[in-house]
Amino acid sequence: MRICISTVSNNLDAFLDPRFGRAMYFLIVDEKGKLIKAIKNTGVQAMRGAGITAAQIVANEKVDIVITGNVGPNASMVLASSGIKIFLGSPEMKARDVLQEYQKGKLQRATEAMPCGPGPGPGLGQGRKVQRGRGRRI
Repeated sequence: MRICISTVSNNLDAFLDPRFGRAMYFLIVDEKGKLIKAIKNTGVQAMRGAGITAAQIVANEKVDIVITGNVGPNASMVLASSGIKIFLGSPEMKARDVLQEYQKGKLQRATEAMPCGPGPGPGLGQGRKVQRGRGRRI
């Protein structure tokens, strides 16, 4: 089994990169945690399509599992069509630690793409919605 981990650097002591498509590196490891190779993500600077490019890079490596912090809808579709399962790790963890968490069965499997960005705020906004096609607030 081959596992891909999105990271900010090229070794197992690097922190997990929370962004799959814009991750700096992809570490390819075996099921025992041995580093097979580190791949620099060539799509990181792309104006558009970074997730698709990243997913194609990873799919070409014949991996079975991707561990990342977040994956967008386009990358998720490419990975799923290649039979690659996606698991979510914490960006505060190093690659070797997140791999151990995966091996213990403690990581959540992503069943759908997650929204981009930092996520919901602290709930202090007005929460207005915009009606599609009309630009009116409701």
